Amino acid sequence: MKRKIHVIPHSHWDREWYFTTSRSKVYLMKDLGDVLNTLENDPEFKYFMVDAQGSLLDDYIKWRPQDKERISKLVNEGRLVIGPWYTQTDQLVISGESIVRNMYYGMKRCESFGKYMNVGYVPDSFGQSGNMPQIYRQFGIEDTLFWRGVSDDMVKHTDYNWRGDDGSVVFTTQIPFGYYIGGNIPEAPEENDEFWKKECFEKAGGRSATRHIYFPNGFDQAPVRTNLPQLVQERNEKDPENEYVISCIEDYIKDVKSENPELEEVQGELVIAKHMRIHKSIFSSRSDLKVMNTQIQNYVTNVMEPLLTISYNLGNEYPHEAVAEIWKLLFENAAHDSIGSCISDTANEDVYVRYKQARDIAVNLVELHSRLIAANVKNDADMTFTVINTLPQKRKDTVIVKTYVPGGKFAIIDENGNDVDYTIIKSRDLTDYVLSQTIMLDPSRKFYVPDQVLEVTMAIKANDVPALGYVQYSIDTKKDSHKETADKKVLENEYYAIEVEENGSLTIVDKANNVTYKNQGILVENGDDGDSFNYSPPRKDMEVFSNESKCTVKISGSDIYDQAEIHFDMVVPADLDERAEGKVSVTMPVDMTVALRKDSKVIDFNVKVDNKGLSHRLCVLFDSQIVSAFNYADQQFGLIKRPNYYEKEMKLYMESMNNKTEKKAGIQELANWANDQSTWQEPPISIEPTQSYVSLTDGKTGIAVIPQGVREYEVLDDSKIRLTLFRTYGFMGKENLIYRPGRASGERIIETPAAQLLKEMEFNFGFTSYAGDINDSDIDTLAKQYNTNMEVYTYAEFLNGRLIFSQREIDGENAKIHSLFETEGNLVVSAVKKAEEDDGYIIRLYNGKDHKNLDDKIKFNFDIKEAYYTNLKEEKTEEIKIENNTISVKELSHCKFVTIWVK
Repeated sequence: MKRKIHVIPHSHWDREWYFTTSRSKVYLMKDLGDVLNTLENDPEFKYFMVDAQGSLLDDYIKWRPQDKERISKLVNEGRLVIGPWYTQTDQLVISGESIVRNMYYGMKRCESFGKYMNVGYVPDSFGQSGNMPQIYRQFGIEDTLFWRGVSDDMVKHTDYNWRGDDGSVVFTTQIPFGYYIGGNIPEAPEENDEFWKKECFEKAGGRSATRHIYFPNGFDQAPVRTNLPQLVQERNEKDPENEYVISCIEDYIKDVKSENPELEEVQGELVIAKHMRIHKSIFSSRSDLKVMNTQIQNYVTNVMEPLLTISYNLGNEYPHEAVAEIWKLLFENAAHDSIGSCISDTANEDVYVRYKQARDIAVNLVELHSRLIAANVKNDADMTFTVINTLPQKRKDTVIVKTYVPGGKFAIIDENGNDVDYTIIKSRDLTDYVLSQTIMLDPSRKFYVPDQVLEVTMAIKANDVPALGYVQYSIDTKKDSHKETADKKVLENEYYAIEVEENGSLTIVDKANNVTYKNQGILVENGDDGDSFNYSPPRKDMEVFSNESKCTVKISGSDIYDQAEIHFDMVVPADLDERAEGKVSVTMPVDMTVALRKDSKVIDFNVKVDNKGLSHRLCVLFDSQIVSAFNYADQQFGLIKRPNYYEKEMKLYMESMNNKTEKKAGIQELANWANDQSTWQEPPISIEPTQSYVSLTDGKTGIAVIPQGVREYEVLDDSKIRLTLFRTYGFMGKENLIYRPGRASGERIIETPAAQLLKEMEFNFGFTSYAGDINDSDIDTLAKQYNTNMEVYTYAEFLNGRLIFSQREIDGENAKIHSLFETEGNLVVSAVKKAEEDDGYIIRLYNGKDHKNLDDKIKFNFDIKEAYYTNLKEEKTEEIKIENNTISVKELSHCKFVTIWVK
């Protein structure tokens, strides 16, 4: 059979790795410039692919604007292949909205040059998310091409169909040996035949479903191979039995489909690392940066965009370009190496700066628009608290806020004149400082100035805050609604009673379901012999537990807020050498605060650690006290059910080292496997990522943990959830790890002392328990609510000045209470924002339940004239009927999402 070899010229362009973004940009100027010259001067050089990243065009044009027309001409000719991504995004760590916006902005940027490649090309993502087929389809993409996550035990061929968790299907070509396999074509005649035989026909094409072979010519930061047309011509002359062409991905896929092959199918999340490394546990590399990623992603989509939408509805401008800048900073950090943190310390400094910039812009946009909302409310009070709810359901919650208040007694009054309970958790006197910052643009204006000003952290019991709206409270200095704190023996609210035992462990009583959970919230420290790509246990390890460490406890609280402050002195090994000897010598102080807020179904945890040890890991354990073979978590736009242990895959890898046992592999078995250099690239370990929760249930009772920092977990003994807080390591890459045998990933000579995280760190997470199965728990909507703090904006004229920037005072016109729209709360809201191209609003919702079909209703509190379903490009696809400013959202099946446009 005559084979057709599609030689695909490309360069896989990591924007940073062991080098910085600045270095890659400098070399991009040279290499992309050479590509333009080559394409313009050699018509036989038909195509060159720019790694599907629109950001590279932004980088290049910023420094070489004179080449924009050259790029556009080549793109429109179809020879310079660009898009559809903005950056080569990871698929497991980052959010669904980040993936969607990445492709949206990538397509839009590429369209400014010409057409983009309509293929989901991800040559190096560390695994494939189970909902990517639906995302691709919603962007009009029917085909994808990737490398990692599928083994020959799953399919015989490298061309197959991939069915996503929602049922959407895309055609897939897998690059079996990576995007660089054809990057080094030898020109010496004596080496040429053997290269094409081994690399092209045996490796790249050995499992193709048709006569067509995908053969990528390129590698990391590769320059263009200017004589490639000559090499291809020489190959055609030397091997007339086959056909060699310079091609592109779209032509290759078209040719494969033209033969109508009988295609196999894979389903869902793709993370098996038999033939290529997935780097499971990269989810906790540089835990400090992972915390920033989690916090900023949640803030941007859950708080900032909906709040800006409320503000826009009230007549303020929606800052599209500022929002786009935030997203593009996050996209740069979402690239697979950057979000994985498997990069040098210097490059991680750049990642931190981008997170800081994105956070600062987002926080200040929220601050400004909260002020615009609050200042335009008609209210004669001397001081106000405006509580803004960015979820489309009415809420009652106890909100924790850091702000300024007058000294002495005062009451918080709601819009109906009722007292609002609050508790001061801590305070300090800043009278002189705050009052000295006031700027009086009109010195003749008289306004309230308190005798004393306190900076406080306070809990406010906010009742019935409108859906996707606000309520404004006032301060009355003639009354008092403060709830005093006192020492307590237990923490308690409507849902839980919590006792802190002498060893610092928690006994949690679920009052509603009459279940007692003992030995909860135990911290466990152990060694990490891994690197920036993989956690890996030491061959000689030891564990240190918080409940075996010295601890002190203080419990206090009020009617609306209780907290326990638990201090541990965990004595741990200084390094891996001490650990191997069973020695401990370093005291690592840990402060754990456990808090209960009135009306909250979630117990709050805050852990502050002053890390003193090297190459180790700290996790927290929660015991479900039931046995379940599966766990539940959420992925992008839906729930995923995972086995606690990959039994089939573990059996296969054990057989690969001639060990026929079917028992679960322990550390020693894994160590033996690593030493034997098995054909498997990584063992199928069960350290997993989540988007916002992990849960265990037997259908009668269950528990869930909601991480707000590192989102990595493992289930132990089919009953315990182990949530990673942080891990540390000293090298970018290491060789011969238990969890990754053989060569180092990355550069083994690059030390990463900053990744040892010898500093103070802080981690937040929540715990909840429930009765029934996973759908009964409503953990999908509960986790969304937990990750969506209500904003509280404090305003008084004496604060107008340097503290918040001086603005002219206005007389407010709006009501003290306002709501944009409300849903029934069946579906999870993923996005609320202004449409990108017009004056409409975009609402995205998904089914977060386990194979339970759901619909919803959206009731608007303003007149709407049109409503449509759209695709992810925000193009209208189907009109929605409007009745009394209410629309009914069609029933969604498992993991399905919809995007709605209204005006």
